[in-house]
Amino acid sequence: MEDIKILESVERYILGKMKPDERVYFEQLRKSNVDIDQLIVEHTLFLHKMNELAELKSYKTSLNEVHTDLSEKGNINSEKLKGKAKVVYLWKRYKRVTAIAASIAGITTLTVSAFLNVLAPKADNVKVQELGVKVERLENNNRVIHQQLIDVRSDIKSKIAPGVEFKGGGTGFLVDPKGYLVTNAHILKNGDNIIVLNSKGDQFKAFIAKIDFEKDIAILKINDKDFKGTFSIPYGIKKRSTDIAEPIFTLGYPRNEIVYGEGYLSAKTGFKGDTLNFQIGIAANPGNSGGPVFNNNGEVIGILSTKELQVEGVAFAIQSKFIFNAIAELRKDSAHHSVTLPLKSKISSLNHTQQVKKISEYVYMIRSY
Repeated sequence: MEDIKILESVERYILGKMKPDERVYFEQLRKSNVDIDQLIVEHTLFLHKMNELAELKSYKTSLNEVHTDLSEKGNINSEKLKGKAKVVYLWKRYKRVTAIAASIAGITTLTVSAFLNVLAPKADNVKVQELGVKVERLENNNRVIHQQLIDVRSDIKSKIAPGVEFKGGGTGFLVDPKGYLVTNAHILKNGDNIIVLNSKGDQFKAFIAKIDFEKDIAILKINDKDFKGTFSIPYGIKKRSTDIAEPIFTLGYPRNEIVYGEGYLSAKTGFKGDTLNFQIGIAANPGNSGGPVFNNNGEVIGILSTKELQVEGVAFAIQSKFIFNAIAELRKDSAHHSVTLPLKSKISSLNHTQQVKKISEYVYMIRSY
């Protein structure tokens, strides 16, 4: 009975039927209870599929009414369509609708099955999308993307030759003042060369110092005479786990300027319960991939990586402890033995607006070609 009441509350929340004070309370409950949050996500999908099925049935009813009307007017003679001939006729006439109905029925069956087991949540039906920018799929990508990189600042000379075919990109952030950045591996796998841009539009050439496709982490090293480095990094990298419902914010390049987003940590595990990632409630778009996820203290707690395709506002981030693992592996190479990570945040006492001003110049747009 208690489960039914919870489900009723979830449905009223999704349909916007709660009173304002009740909705505020339920949103707080959603942030503090990962099972409730997951139930809302899955029930939203369930209701969406049920609406699709209802629309399909209405459409089929309309087709039957048209067919009956045509028969009554003598435009078609259904009586003569008997046996196999009638089946063939109806199949040819409605085969597209039948295919749609079969597809929706299959999807709905899976959805209902997952819904009935929702109190023991499973993520098998959920699909995720990498947030890297696959610029080779954009129309006129060579001209558009190249022009974007030049337009960030009109007074700089581009280091990218005209006609370069960009293959991917995303976001990265400094973890060592000497020019080491962390990002996702998946945004680099199709390119041999890398260009990074800071928030001022300055372009720098970089190379892959370490890459781990299994954990989707890559460490880049800026290798450009124009890069002057920095004295220190204002944020720290947090190694310990993060609490459910903790407020978070992100910075990244889903478009041709740095973009801020905020949300909360909704689960300590990621897609299908994997322990590499954690789930966050936040809007994310292609280009955010590889960007830092911060807590209120200005500490990096993860690397934004993927999002759920079927439900808005659900994304996944690689836990920051794996940054430490990647750096430890990198240090085994004598050429990178001096890499250090910032452990303490210098901006913990600042509000988000002030933190973002301090952080922005350390977050980079990344393009591979």
